[in-house]
Amino acid sequence: METIKDLSFLDTLLPLAVVIFIIGIGVVFLNLHFQRNLTVQKLKQEALKNLYQNDLLRSNIHAQEEERKRIAHDLHDELGAVISIMRMHLMVLEQQSTGNLQDGLLNVRQLAETALGSIRSISHQLMPPQLESFGLLTTLESVISQINQTDQIIIELTYSDALEDLPWIVNLGLFRIVMELINNTIKHANAKSVKIDFLRYGQHLTCHYSDDGVGLTKDNINKGLGHKSIEGRVNSLGGKLEFGNGETNGFYAIIELTVSI
Repeated sequence: METIKDLSFLDTLLPLAVVIFIIGIGVVFLNLHFQRNLTVQKLKQEALKNLYQNDLLRSNIHAQEEERKRIAHDLHDELGAVISIMRMHLMVLEQQSTGNLQDGLLNVRQLAETALGSIRSISHQLMPPQLESFGLLTTLESVISQINQTDQIIIELTYSDALEDLPWIVNLGLFRIVMELINNTIKHANAKSVKIDFLRYGQHLTCHYSDDGVGLTKDNINKGLGHKSIEGRVNSLGGKLEFGNGETNGFYAIIELTVSI
């Protein structure tokens, strides 16, 4: 009798155990499915967040460049024109004057000429006119020639002809990036030479920058040295930035962009 009762109990317990096992398996799969969906949602949210941040960064940089352009034009076309007219009037008064008054007018005219030179320099730094007219390479060659004439540092620029048809926003972004790198080298690296090389294969554009200076230290990395600005500009162009110290000495940076043909 006890054996029959035991068998009957087992017959009842076995289906219940199977049901509990199936429910357990279902709960595990549901949990895994939920976790997977949660992970996918987090990845999507992160991607959207990054996309929003990149769009915001592009918009901010675009707005900054438009403001730079406006200020440069205002300085050159309006304030520069006013000082030029003032300079001409001073020249006329100079010719009509004698003695100490003439000397005083000469001094004032020289100050006006200095102001004109400063306005021209500032407006060119804000928005180099040759960049829009002649492109990235010609503009960089002009700047590099002026730097090399100081005999303090020698900059070598090499490139391929495929860079002639880059979009304006890429030209402007690369110009700002390279000028920031050069500025960092001159200010902090104690370098004697710089090499800049542009390579383009189809839609892939790479800029290799290197100097023979002291390289990066923990202190100047923490201080930024303009690297955050460079990273921001590279990100705004949808590119990648790698930088660090060379195997022997000096600093290097590699900028990779995808540009339309």
